[in-house]
Amino acid sequence: MDDLKTIVGKNLASLRKSKKLTQVELAEKFDYSDKAVSKWEQGSTMPDLETLKQLCDYYGVSLDYLTNPNNIQNPHTDRSKERTIMLNHIAITFLVDSIVWMIATIIFIYPLLFQGKKDAYWVVFVWAVPISALLLLFFNRLYFNRRKVITLIALSTLIWTLLTSVFLHFAFFTTEGTNLAMIYIIGIPLQISAILWFMIKKQ
Repeated sequence: MDDLKTIVGKNLASLRKSKKLTQVELAEKFDYSDKAVSKWEQGSTMPDLETLKQLCDYYGVSLDYLTNPNNIQNPHTDRSKERTIMLNHIAITFLVDSIVWMIATIIFIYPLLFQGKKDAYWVVFVWAVPISALLLLFFNRLYFNRRKVITLIALSTLIWTLLTSVFLHFAFFTTEGTNLAMIYIIGIPLQISAILWFMIKKQ
C-alpha cells in the first residue's frame, strides 16, 4: 500500500508540474491546504477516491494512469525542462517589451534627425510604461499562470503610469492641461479595486 501511495504521489507531482502549478495553486483549486498536497506527492497520504477522480478529470488522465509506475517522469529531467521553458518565456516577454521601447525611441529621435525639430516628444517614453504593463498582464496570463502578485504589480503600474502619461501629454503639449492634476483622483478607486481583487483572489 505504501508503494502505491508513492507511485500515485509521484504521478500527481509530475502532472502538477506539467501544468506549471505550484502546490499552493493546486490546493486552492481543490479546497485543500498546500500541506495536504505536499503529503500526497511525498506518498505520506493519499487523496480519497472522490478527490482522486476530480484530479484525474482535471489532468485528463485515468485512475490507472496514477497507479502506473511507468508514467513517473524523472524529476531532474522535469525540473530542467521547466527551467528551460520558463527562461524561454521570460526571454520572449522581454523581447516583445524591448520592441515597444525601440518604437518609442524611434518616435523620439525621428523628428530631431529627419524633420529638424528642436523639441522632441519625450512623453513617448512615459507612454511606453503602461504599454509594457499591459504586455506583462498578457504574458502573465499566457505563460506565468496568472500569478497574482505579478497581476497586482502590473495593474498598479498600468493605472498610475497611464494617468501620468495623459497628464504630461496635456500639460506640456496642449493648452488644456492646467488643472488636469485632478485626473489622479481616478486612480484611487481603481487602485483600491485592484487591491481588493487581489485579496479576494488570494483568499
